[in-house]
Amino acid sequence: MAAEPTETKTQPVADTPQELDVNPGMAIERLDAWLDGAVRMAPNILIAIGVLALFYFASKLAQNLVMKWARRNNRPNLGQVLGGFIRAAVILAGLLLAVTIVFPSVKPVDLIAGLGVSSVAIGFAFKDILQNWMAGLLILLRQPFEIDDQIRVDDYEGTVQKIETRATIIKTYDGQKVVIPNSEVYTNSVLVKTGHAQRRSQYDIGIGYGDSIDEAKEVIEGVLQKVEGVASDPAPEVLPWDLAASWVTLRARWWTDSRQASVVHTYARVIHEVKKALDEAGIDMPFETRVELLHDQTEEFDGNRSEQREGWPDAKSGATRPQWKAREQGAASDDGAQAA
Repeated sequence: MAAEPTETKTQPVADTPQELDVNPGMAIERLDAWLDGAVRMAPNILIAIGVLALFYFASKLAQNLVMKWARRNNRPNLGQVLGGFIRAAVILAGLLLAVTIVFPSVKPVDLIAGLGVSSVAIGFAFKDILQNWMAGLLILLRQPFEIDDQIRVDDYEGTVQKIETRATIIKTYDGQKVVIPNSEVYTNSVLVKTGHAQRRSQYDIGIGYGDSIDEAKEVIEGVLQKVEGVASDPAPEVLPWDLAASWVTLRARWWTDSRQASVVHTYARVIHEVKKALDEAGIDMPFETRVELLHDQTEEFDGNRSEQREGWPDAKSGATRPQWKAREQGAASDDGAQAA
């Protein structure tokens, strides 16, 4: 009768202090255990990879659908941002599902709870990035301004070129590029200069007090009606605006296309043509005139408010005398009185 084979077990070798213990058998056993575990989990891993690939292609499809919808509605920038967000969300959902397939002991509820805690930590770590991203998404959804609009934010003014997930890109009128964080754009006041089709401009013109206001208004209004770029509706107008020290101010107001180039060039043409027309009509545009009143700071009554006013002698006192002359005449009078 054949003897039954006996199973031999490798006894663990005690660790000797301060010596390097090399046990090839233990390393082989550990590697064998890993390989056995990998073989057992191979079907789950393959299924998880398939699920992850499926979610990846689904995310691409969802992104493309969103971008097509945005292009049909003439909002391609919104499609890029929103499509990227939907794609990332679908891939994340696929990754969570793949983890539960590979590790059946992991429950979806536990993953969601862990993801919530991780989200709080990530939110604090990347607060500015998430804030700018959310602000950019809200800007694209609400559309306070659009691509190619001309806006002013704080000290920056120019044409909107792109709204990214982190910042709004504008090109200034002199060709510089400005990157403004979306959170600043969303929380600060924004002046949208092309928010309407037309924009009003104005310029103050001074005429002489001896010239006719009605004639000057007629000349200026005639010029505004002929200048290229000035809109006929609403019609341009000229209003008497101020009685200044040296001239009568007339304020000319007109409407143009709201684009900055149209506003600037029309403004320059208006000034050029108004100057020519007023010169031809013989209407004066006077220089500033100043009147300076001077008086002798050593006059007899200087500082005596009952006898002298700043700039003008008191009418009751007549012509004033310098203090030195008053003292001499006073001394001469005293000598004459003593002699008498």
